[in-house]
Amino acid sequence: MKLQIVLLIVVFVAAYAAPQNKYTSKYDNIDLDSIFKSDRLLSNYINCLMDRGRCTPDAMELKIVLPDALQNDCAKCSEEQQKSGKKVVNFMIKNKPNEWKELEQKYDPEGIYKKKYDEEIKQ
Repeated sequence: MKLQIVLLIVVFVAAYAAPQNKYTSKYDNIDLDSIFKSDRLLSNYINCLMDRGRCTPDAMELKIVLPDALQNDCAKCSEEQQKSGKKVVNFMIKNKPNEWKELEQKYDPEGIYKKKYDEEIKQ
């Protein structure tokens, strides 16, 4: 459950896979707090992920990379990307539970990742 948001941020942070089989660090310095404070910005990312709106280039990359990151335990994520992902998950669960549920339904309809990462998320 929370991992999905973690990976959502990871994808915000990491748009392309680099040659060394890691996601790009191009977005590692993104200001997540600015996105959290702006309903408009956050909604734009969510709408892109949910196929309800246009995607910025970084949101589109997130949308492309997210399934891979979920499936492969974020193996291509840097430490910074994992940290950012956890921050996003915690924010979404606390502050945007309805949107979080929508994302879960789309990216983890069978609850596979939720079960798999429940303990890790609680830490």
